[in-house]
Amino acid sequence: MPDLGDFGKLLLFGGVLIAAAGLILMLFGRLGIGRLPGDIFIQRDNIAFYFPLATMIIVSIILTLILNFIRR
Repeated sequence: MPDLGDFGKLLLFGGVLIAAAGLILMLFGRLGIGRLPGDIFIQRDNIAFYFPLATMIIVSIILTLILNFIRR
């Protein structure tokens, strides 16, 4: 039977990770990331569609560089 203390640590770590991700997203919003040229935004009567194509490419490149740097 798993120890409840280990489960508590896992939940605490997950909460900290989610909070950090939220802070990063808030920072990106203030910097204008997410509204880059190349992001697709279509708004009609009652429907809005947003596809952050350019943002996803930039985030992917940055994460690839960071992870490659960490792995070496």
